[in-house]
Amino acid sequence: MPLIHTNGIELFYTERGEGEPLVLLMGLGADGSLWEEHVRAYEQHFRCILIDNRGAGSSSEPKGPYTTKIMAADTIGLLDALGIERAHFSGISMGSAIAQEAALTAPERIISLTLNCSWAVCDAYTKRVFETLGNAYSLMEADDFQKLLQLIIYTPAYHEQHLQVLEAAQQAAFEQPSPMTIHTFQSQCEACISHHTMGRLGAIAAPTLITVGDKDIFTPLPLSLSIAEEIKHAEKHIFEGSGHTHHWDRLEDFNRITLDFLLRHREANE
Repeated sequence: MPLIHTNGIELFYTERGEGEPLVLLMGLGADGSLWEEHVRAYEQHFRCILIDNRGAGSSSEPKGPYTTKIMAADTIGLLDALGIERAHFSGISMGSAIAQEAALTAPERIISLTLNCSWAVCDAYTKRVFETLGNAYSLMEADDFQKLLQLIIYTPAYHEQHLQVLEAAQQAAFEQPSPMTIHTFQSQCEACISHHTMGRLGAIAAPTLITVGDKDIFTPLPLSLSIAEEIKHAEKHIFEGSGHTHHWDRLEDFNRITLDFLLRHREANE
């Protein structure tokens, strides 16, 4: 198994494709395999590195607290172990928060930065969402928790059109033989709540793309717009009618837009 010892833990990763390195960081409670629908497009041009964040998938499950800064250090340590000096970084939700910290703590390692459904600091609403999810994870059966999460991250329109897909995901969660432990899920929630890069993001010089759904009720549109206010050179793409999972419910558009951005900012083009 591809495990790297970094920052005091074992970090699991997989690699796909060839070319300039592209680090892919997934969100709360998820492992790197959830990038699959995007990697099929990216791997044709980039060396994709899919990471299981600490506490997720096959990576170590150390005791908390977790922070996005700690998880950024995990990621940079992985690059060190692989002998990679610079890489493109793309993160979804919590992964985008980790990517922000990586760009702030090790700017020389960043070729480009893609921040999807992101935030610089939790507002009162988003903090309560993370708190509720953390508590619910400890109290609910896996399939019921999956349903709650779906109600937050998918739009009503997506439910109308893809209810069978969502129900299948509920069943898969119920049958998962090795679910994330309560303490690691709650530790990731705490990392999301404590994430705070507001006032520092203006230091990011790397080319940056921000994507967000205008119907996102998990990390609402204004949170992404506030990031763009600080990273003034950032490109923005707002997916109309999409929620937190705009990267899945608008898959072809998302892959095309993000891949175009990545290709335009390959170092080989400079």
